[in-house]
Formats: sequence, C-alpha cells, structure tokens
Amino acid sequence: MSFEKVLIVEDEPVVRSLLTEIFSRRKLIPSVAETLAQAETLLTRESFDLVMLDIRLPDGDGQQFLERLATLPERPLVVMVTGYGSIESAVACMRAGAFDYVLKPFTPSQIDIILKKGQAYRQLLSVNRLLSDQQGEDDGAIVGRSPVMLRLRQLIERVAPTDATVLITGENGTGKEMVARELYRRSPRRQNPFIKVNCAAISENLIESEFFGHERGAFTGATDRREGRFELANQGTLLLDEVSEIPANLQAKLLRVLQEREFERVGGNRTIKVNVRILATSNRDLISYVEKGSFRQDLYYRLNVFPVHVPPLRERTEDILALAEHFLARFSRRFGIKVAGFSESARGAMLAYRWPGNVRELQNTIERAVILTEPGRTVSAAALGLPTAGTTGSGEALLHTSVPFDFEQKAEEPSAVSAVGATPSLTGADGVVLTIAELEKQAIKAALQQTAGNRTKAAEMLGISIRTLRNKLQEYRDAGDPVEVGTESGD
Repeated sequence: MSFEKVLIVEDEPVVRSLLTEIFSRRKLIPSVAETLAQAETLLTRESFDLVMLDIRLPDGDGQQFLERLATLPERPLVVMVTGYGSIESAVACMRAGAFDYVLKPFTPSQIDIILKKGQAYRQLLSVNRLLSDQQGEDDGAIVGRSPVMLRLRQLIERVAPTDATVLITGENGTGKEMVARELYRRSPRRQNPFIKVNCAAISENLIESEFFGHERGAFTGATDRREGRFELANQGTLLLDEVSEIPANLQAKLLRVLQEREFERVGGNRTIKVNVRILATSNRDLISYVEKGSFRQDLYYRLNVFPVHVPPLRERTEDILALAEHFLARFSRRFGIKVAGFSESARGAMLAYRWPGNVRELQNTIERAVILTEPGRTVSAAALGLPTAGTTGSGEALLHTSVPFDFEQKAEEPSAVSAVGATPSLTGADGVVLTIAELEKQAIKAALQQTAGNRTKAAEMLGISIRTLRNKLQEYRDAGDPVEVGTESGD
C-alpha cells in the first residue's frame, strides 16, 4: 500500500527541508507545518497517509497531538521525531498510538526503512479489514481420486509456481474458488495477500471503485479515500470471480491493468503500479459471449493464458461418496454430532442422483442430513431429502421438490428410490417433452409467483445470483415472451 501524502510537523527549518527533499525524491507529496495550529488547519482541508510529528513544538506537545490524529476518519500513521529521545518517551508515544519513533539526526536510509514498514503495515490492515467481512469455511481440501481430478491436480501443480494468468471454468458449485485457492497456496506469493472480488455480486455503479479504489469526493458518498482490490492485492494474488459479469464499459480498463499493471483511482489522476497475479473464474461459455459482443475478445485471450476446467460432479461419480464422507466428518465436528456413517440406501441415493448443483449441493445436503440424524445413527436416504428433478443448462438447480424427513422412522428405512421420490411430469399440454430452457422458464415464473415478484428472494429460492435472474428476465423480454409477476420489491 503506497503512501502518497505526507504531513511534516517540524519547527526546525533544516529538518523540515531535509524531510521535504527525502519525500519529494521518493515521489511523495509533502506538506509542511511549523506549529500544531498550522497542522490542524492542513488536516481540516485534506487527508494524509503519514505524519512526521516533532514532539516539542512552539505551541504545544506533539505527543498530546497524537490523540487528535487518532480521531481522524482516515487515521494516518504517525512517526514521532525528536532530538531529546529517551526510552520513557518512546514507550509513551507508542502507547499513545505512534507507529514509529526516530531520533535526530537521521539519515535518508532510516526514513526509507520507516516508509517500507509503514506501507506493509497499511496494506496488512486493509487486507485484514476486507477478509474479516468474508465468511465461509475453507479447509483447503480438493477431494477426489477420479481420473479427471488427478488430471486437475497435475495442472495445478504445473501452473501454480508460475505467474501465469489462469482462467478457471466450470458449472456453479464445482469448486472453482477452491482450485484458485490451491493455486495460491502452491505459489511463491502464498505469503502475500489473496484477494477475491465477486464480479456478479457488485452493482455496475460500484464495481470500478471496488477494482481500482476512489479518491475522496469522487462521487456522492465518497467521504474518504479508499484502496481498491488491485491495490490491496499488490505483491499477492487477485481472484476475479465470475469474470463474465464485468460490465462492457469496464472491460477496456481491466485489459489495461492486466497488460500494464497500472491504473488510476476513480476521481484521481495519479497512476498506481501494482504487481499482482490474476486468477479468474467463470461458469459461462466466454467464447459465446465474445461472439455475441458482450465480452471483449482481447480480454478473453488475456485471461485465458492457462485454462483450467473443473468437471461437474456427474462426470466424476467415483468421487461422490468420498466427498460425502469428507463433508460428513466436517459437519459432525462442527455440530458436535457423532453420526455412524451412511446407510446403504443413502449411498445408493447419492450415487443415483445427478447433482445439478455439483459439490456445493452435495455439501449442503450433507450438512442438512447431519442435523436431522440422531447421534449414533447412520444417515438415511430420507434425511438426505434430495431434489427430484430439473436443472438449468448451466447446472443450477431450479426444481427443488424435497421429501419431508420422518422423525418417527425406526429401524426400517425407505429405499433409495422411494426416498428420492417420483419424477414429476416434464411434458407440456401436448404431451411433448419440455426442453431444459422451457423448464427453466417455468421454474423462474413459479419462484416469482411464490415470492410475489421479489427477485432477490426468487433468486435465493432458485439457487442462482440476482444478476443471473435479471439476465434471464431480460432474455425473455427481448424474445417477446416476458415473465413478469407481481412487484419488484427487494430487487
């Protein structure tokens, strides 16, 4: 995290001049104040990344001024400067919130060390704030010994030690983000930040700011300067999750960053250079997006340096039971429930099901089954409560007709077939089998009807993102066959 603006609060002209020259040569923007009153005036007009603060000043004690600096919205790092150093004063300043302490006379190399430490510390704070808002369990395990998974592991081992950009494709729920994390863990950058940005979850108005950051006053509500994800990931790895959802007007700027590794914040004119490895994921056919003109061809080729495809679970049925056992152990530990494995009918039900939601659906199913299973008993097919039919072309489950779990069941358990349930009719009024696209449209319409037109709730019910739902509705409108039900509250 590079510093930009430095405030020098120092009453000695020689020291002021030396610090100004040092920071100017490092391409920083120094401002100077001879008194605390002048410093206060400057702080009301602009924000600073670093403050070099003398302890003894004509109009007060710099150590007491630390309390004022701690109240600022963009709290700067403060380095105390004094020619009357003592262990007691150093300890007191550090306790009061100072980042470092330097004695006069000092050398430019000492200031360089402070800058390097301060920039690393600022980046660590920003990354920690970002990661503290991210939830979810990730134990780092890529489970499976099927041939396709062995091949996937070989690809990861081959490309991870390099800085090559990797495009990870696959249906929803296959584990694309886990592959990205494994690439990061095996890379030389594993000690540096791993930053994720979900391109599908951020509104088009804010995504540029999320990528590149913004300056104070850049737009309504931008009360403070903010670093973007590229800046936070400097020297580390940035994951562009669902990269196909990036708006067209931002794709050119993203291409420039990938090529030149430089950008400007929104509302700013200072060019910021970064050293970032890029990983990207997509559940879409990007080639078709390129052919339709909704995704830049040059950006696609820049991202697709090393393609990695994560297979759907139905193409590696050998891994289903291994994954189920893995999730069973995880959730048994989390909930403190000792479950005696899976019954034979449960195993049969899992192997017979096609898992349109892939590994994520299997994980959620096992989590629910562990909660429903009595301690010491095996997980039954009924406890799994598997959906009975229907997937979209992208693999997202849309028809969820679950069988209720019978809490009164004893030793006798329903078979795999009866637990899963009968397949509902997939034909239209004329008896012709409906296409996947028609089934998908029916499911979307049903979800909107059940939620009174609330698209956010409908998307959650369907197991897809709100942006995916909006895109589908727009496709229907463009085709002259709109699906509009109720209101748009909650969208």
